Amino acid sequence: MFDTTNYYTFMASHTNSELARRGKNKEGRHHLRQIGLGLLVARNSRLPLYYCAYPGNLHDSRQFEAVMDRMFAVACGLNRTKERLTVVIDKGMNSEGNFAWIDEHARIHFVTSYSTYFAQELAAIGLDQFEVAETAKNQKLVQQDKAHDRILVHRTKGEYWGKQRAVVITYNPATARKQTYTLECKLDTIREQLLSMRAKVRENKPHWRNPDAIKECYIRLCEQLHLPTDLYHLQFSTSADGLSMSFRKDAVRVERKMALFGKNIIITDNTDWTTAQIVEASLDRWQVEDRFRLSKDNDLVAMQPIRHWTDSKIRCHLFTCIVAMTYLRMIELKLNAAGINRSAEDVMDDMRHLYSVLLLRAGARNPERRMEIPTKTQAEALSAFGHYVDTSGALQSLAT
Repeated sequence: MFDTTNYYTFMASHTNSELARRGKNKEGRHHLRQIGLGLLVARNSRLPLYYCAYPGNLHDSRQFEAVMDRMFAVACGLNRTKERLTVVIDKGMNSEGNFAWIDEHARIHFVTSYSTYFAQELAAIGLDQFEVAETAKNQKLVQQDKAHDRILVHRTKGEYWGKQRAVVITYNPATARKQTYTLECKLDTIREQLLSMRAKVRENKPHWRNPDAIKECYIRLCEQLHLPTDLYHLQFSTSADGLSMSFRKDAVRVERKMALFGKNIIITDNTDWTTAQIVEASLDRWQVEDRFRLSKDNDLVAMQPIRHWTDSKIRCHLFTCIVAMTYLRMIELKLNAAGINRSAEDVMDDMRHLYSVLLLRAGARNPERRMEIPTKTQAEALSAFGHYVDTSGALQSLAT
């Protein structure tokens, strides 16, 4: 699983740095310097395999080829590595050059998502041509009596990036409902604002007499809500009484937009994989996304804000954070081996409340550490690592 993200750094504006650069970001914090990080995570173990830092003002897709050679050299050097390697990425990495690089390597394959915006004909395929995906998630939904939320799939093929690929369109009913609700709320907000605009035009208020300025105001509103501007149509006319304004919702365009909701397009060169295998691999992208989410935990990893001024210290900071992420995942694996299915965040928070004291007995020269009686979950975590707390409050090894 490969993905990238940016971390923010509080650095003096006059400081020279090749890594910390100002650039566009999803959070709109363009005034802060940012550092890019690429991370390769093993699909089965979720352990970080390789990472690289790069300047924060470079696009993610431009880093893919630059780091893939090194990343796959690491992956191929691991013990028991299969002859066939597949990298799972998202649509931010899609480019002609990146897939040309992958196609040149016989051992390397890919699974990626593809924007429905650039393949609206595929995304508009009717649900009557879909079938239930044979995935573990769907089986779990059936057990939970939520069969209506099962993911549906439609498989086809097409030419992408110069070669024939396997294409799978997925439909998630739960996601579609959420997206529909969000759009309806946004459309209601736009309608309320348009009603307010129309009232100001009727009252002939200043700054509301120029149709172009009003249209610009509507466009800015759509940008704030991250909506296209063609979902409503504005009309203006001039008479002896002055300017008048009307508007209507384009029901056809709204319906077309809703038809794409809940759908995702997956493309892979693993044409011999089953549809379920392709979908499972794409769904597993959450593993690398989960590592990035963990890296921003202020109590455990605290990757950002980065408060260093030189690239050497920035790289050192990133290294220690990746090591922390690795150890946290190893804790989870150790607990899972003992039959304890808990996240590292949960266990660390639980163990943080296991207190101890230093006891200095009368006449003794060295203090003794004594621990309080652990809770059931704390005792289970200690046992997974081969320890327990005896009746006197001393930490003991189970081996003894």
